Amino acid sequence: KPRYLMGVGYQMELVVCSALGCDMYDCVFPTRTARFGSALVRTGQLQLKSKNFAEDMSPIDKDCSCMTCKKYSRAYLHFLLNEDTTGVILLTIHNIAFQLRLMGDIRNAIKENKFPDFIRNYFLILLPNKNYPQWAIDALESVRV
Repeated sequence: KPRYLMGVGYQMELVVCSALGCDMYDCVFPTRTARFGSALVRTGQLQLKSKNFAEDMSPIDKDCSCMTCKKYSRAYLHFLLNEDTTGVILLTIHNIAFQLRLMGDIRNAIKENKFPDFIRNYFLILLPNKNYPQWAIDALESVRV
């Protein structure tokens, strides 16, 4: 029986809640985050409205195959986000592609019986200092991960 969870969209929440047995999500997070100029990446978020990205000619994520990452640089998105609503649309495309890829990675890890390893590796990428939130530790321990 499918388990639906509404309002969960942060990547750590998606990983942990998938471990708890949830398999369908519905959240405004990728689009709302785009409206504020944030791009979702494995290490967290990039605040593309920040002047730090004004001259960065790299894509949001070099490993992402979404249209936004294939065609536009961080610098161009920085410009659009500060001048035009088109930037929000392009960033939304990327953020949704990011979450689809994350859920696909979770699904593949589960199918290959490697989900506990996936979780450990994912957490190390997201929080390399290993400062994991207690709620995530408690939740994963409850399912023996």
